[in-house]
Amino acid sequence: MEIKHSKYKNSGILFELLIRQITADTLDGKESHVKELLKKYFVKTELGKEYRLYETLLKKTSISESKANIIINTLAEASKNLNKGIIRRQKYNLIKEISQHYDVNSFFNHKLSNYKVYAAFYTLIEVNNIEPKLISPDQIINNKVTILEHLTAAPIEENKVRDMLMEEFKNSDVDVRVLAYKISLDKFNSKYADLDDNQKTVLKEYINSVDNLPRLKEFYTSKLNDIKATLVELNKNTKNKVTQIKISEVLNIIPIPTKLTKVNDGNLIDLLQYYDLIKELETANG
Repeated sequence: MEIKHSKYKNSGILFELLIRQITADTLDGKESHVKELLKKYFVKTELGKEYRLYETLLKKTSISESKANIIINTLAEASKNLNKGIIRRQKYNLIKEISQHYDVNSFFNHKLSNYKVYAAFYTLIEVNNIEPKLISPDQIINNKVTILEHLTAAPIEENKVRDMLMEEFKNSDVDVRVLAYKISLDKFNSKYADLDDNQKTVLKEYINSVDNLPRLKEFYTSKLNDIKATLVELNKNTKNKVTQIKISEVLNIIPIPTKLTKVNDGNLIDLLQYYDLIKELETANG
């Protein structure tokens, strides 16, 4: 017998997707329902206690194999002390409330860099609720190997532009993180208040699809086509001949994505700048 992993029941994945949704809501310029969900279901709750096991596991890396085994066994034992009945009800109610405010399929349709580790740890926790003789030994071994590889792996060099303050927030307790994210989002709203809806959409999609390259490329291609069509129309209505020539030059340098095109940060910055140009032209044309 093999235990099937479920994103809907994985408290680690649930928390990370909720944090992503806060960012998406902020970029949409609307008050996020997620902040209340985080407080309700992850602060001083059984579900919050289970999430902390995932959080502890994800923070550990570059340690010896012997220490890694101790961590795995300790976290697995700690999970036995949780009230599984309460956790199941809290997860059910959380999903129910998420579905009241968001499209569930879209909410869960994101890839996470640590998905395999989340899934492996979920399986090990669930093993504690089932008669060991009924579980496939291969599945247990494979999942422990996945977790060991995470715990013993060499550290990945952090991006130099990573916000160190946000990294500190991530390592704090859940209740502290909720307050920290609220403060950060308020500052985000203030900093990017001048972005128009198109530019906010670009940022939102980049955040949501940064680990889903096919979707990001599809979005990038779609926006380029929209921008070119908008510039063509604006060029028709522009009376200044010099401006018309400059618009034509911009149209000529806008890239046409191919199958080999890889979308990166620079491409998304280009989109933001194209939309700035469109705003200026629309203002100039009245």
